Amino acid sequence: MTQHVLVEKSDKLLILTLNRPDKKNALTRAMYKTLATEIANADDEPNIRCILIKANGDMFTAGNDLADFAAIGNSTAAPKPEDANPLLPALATARTPIVAAVNGRAVGVGVTMLLHCDMVYVAEDAFLITPFVNLALVPEAGSSMLMPLRIGHVRAFEMFVLGEPVSAEKAVNWGIANRAVPAAELHSVARATAAAIAARAPASVVATKSLMREEAALLAHMSQESGHFVRQLKSAEFKEAFTAFSERRAPDFSKFG
Repeated sequence: MTQHVLVEKSDKLLILTLNRPDKKNALTRAMYKTLATEIANADDEPNIRCILIKANGDMFTAGNDLADFAAIGNSTAAPKPEDANPLLPALATARTPIVAAVNGRAVGVGVTMLLHCDMVYVAEDAFLITPFVNLALVPEAGSSMLMPLRIGHVRAFEMFVLGEPVSAEKAVNWGIANRAVPAAELHSVARATAAAIAARAPASVVATKSLMREEAALLAHMSQESGHFVRQLKSAEFKEAFTAFSERRAPDFSKFG
């Protein structure tokens, strides 16, 4: 069976590679669990001083696997704590620094996870897309708080509500990414940066990262987002958006008010 998340540990680095290229690295519940477990465990491994997240194929990730969304939306059972995405709190509470290397397109959670990474490199031809409202959903991963803080309200609203692609150049200019590099150099540049972080004084790095965020406020905001997200997944709006996506047509929200 193909491993959809490859795990490598070497030179004080934990390298997590999304490896579902035939499905554009769309993230399944099993992939979320693997990523979350590895990120959380890294905090207790003294030989791991930096995490690098990258992807195989021509796309960083298409975001959440829509089949999982549909399953939740069609379920009549009340949501359970274990149904929540484990990657989100793992990112919010991670003490180990995280570097991301984004190739091709990053969609949905593929973008919002970047707000939890400490350094982000994008390929020069990369695009970031957050189509939450286009799918009748709401932003997640604390992004409805973090994105406006990072790039300002009007830019964040444009990304979330209009869902138009943000180029690599804009991502750098707006402060979502550190640098855009040629696609052929992306992984080597990101790995070199991760190695440079791993070479710094470890306790100092961890303390610096901790001081730069308010973990409790972030987790509370994530919980609030999750409530809205689940309600939208079970809404008629989402059913129309998902049906329209399946039928390759524009959704018609005119009947909702």
